[in-house]
Amino acid sequence: MNVRDSEAVAAELAAAGHVQADDEESADLVVVNTCSVREKAEDKAVGKLGLLCKSKRERPGRIVGVMGCMAQRMAEELFNRVKGLDFAVGSRAALKIPEIVARIEAGSTRIWFPGELDGIDVPNGHTAPGISAFVTILLGCNRHCSYCIVPDVRGPEYSRPAREVVEEVRNLVKGGVREVTLLGQSVLRYGRQGKPVWDEEPAPGAKFTEPFPRLLEALSQIEGLRRIRFTSGHPSGCTEELARAFRDLAPVCPHLHLPVQSGSDRILREMRRGYTSGEYLEAIGRLREAVPDIAITTDIIVGYPGETEEDFEATRALMRAARYDNSFIFKYSPRPGTPAALLPDDVSPEEKDRRNKVLLADQDDLGVGNNSEWVGREVEVLAEGPSLRNKARWSGRTGQNKIAVFEPPQGIAVGDLVRLRVTRANPQTIFGDAMGQ
Repeated sequence: MNVRDSEAVAAELAAAGHVQADDEESADLVVVNTCSVREKAEDKAVGKLGLLCKSKRERPGRIVGVMGCMAQRMAEELFNRVKGLDFAVGSRAALKIPEIVARIEAGSTRIWFPGELDGIDVPNGHTAPGISAFVTILLGCNRHCSYCIVPDVRGPEYSRPAREVVEEVRNLVKGGVREVTLLGQSVLRYGRQGKPVWDEEPAPGAKFTEPFPRLLEALSQIEGLRRIRFTSGHPSGCTEELARAFRDLAPVCPHLHLPVQSGSDRILREMRRGYTSGEYLEAIGRLREAVPDIAITTDIIVGYPGETEEDFEATRALMRAARYDNSFIFKYSPRPGTPAALLPDDVSPEEKDRRNKVLLADQDDLGVGNNSEWVGREVEVLAEGPSLRNKARWSGRTGQNKIAVFEPPQGIAVGDLVRLRVTRANPQTIFGDAMGQ
């Protein structure tokens, strides 16, 4: 989501006459986009801002600003933390940045513009997105999980009108985009806020009636759009209609990022996640019944206040039952202003680190097992270009979002869909030969 917000701001600045610099060192204006999900992310952002402001000694006239969730949470306190900071812009205020920069160029200093969290301005500009693009369809979050600051810094949920989303994607495809990823903090809640996102009722006998599957169906009809992804999910949105959308709409990729956070029902209640471990696994079961090869990835928090060894082992058991293709594992970090921050942070840093390493090892085992099942099979890969580790080979992603590395066939171009026969696998990557070689 921050990558998308950064791109939108760059597009707004370009529209106002600014030219994107080739690198940070040559930039006259640097804007740091921030995250508040974890303390470490904020610490790194403050440190980076401090270095940038010190660089103004050698670069008089350089403008340094900050935007995003940390700016929304810390507000004017940032000017005391970071000496020399020129401006701070809160969430949902990105459209103001060109105007603020103009004011600073005219002599204003220390401008703080808070985000209007009930506002609905959605920057929809794109820079050169290449073959893949992010498209925001839902802003904010209404869930209020006990550990999460996001609803306070990104505001309540707002779903963009479906026709507006379809038009944005159609224009991206005209510009060469072949794959889009639909973004929302809880993306499967798209269209559930009461205000209709469609300006007409489903036709009699329509295949999909729920707002999000209807959107997937409409996007699937755009000629030239080969892949549709979306993130992040929640078990409550894994309905029968969503399962059918995965099964019946060819561009919809068989992959869902479905954060679980814990496998312990007690901890899930404390976290206010809104489901039990059993209900979570039932949601995965509905999807796999429709699409057996669907890939499921997740987020997990270790060391939540009060997490016992028994709770931790419940998480390990759920991981095995869910057979995750990948897991992003985080050590619990208290966020000021959240209910969880009032609880004793009673799992030691050493124990958090141990649990983190255990789950990473568990996921490696799962990854090897899942990826090895693809050896000998054919997969379709969207070619992204030379591999980062070996420029003689190319890489891309399968529909399941697995990284695939292969020898490039003659005449290949970025954005081509390539058929591979998988020859070997490791926890994070599959390797294959292009068909016909």
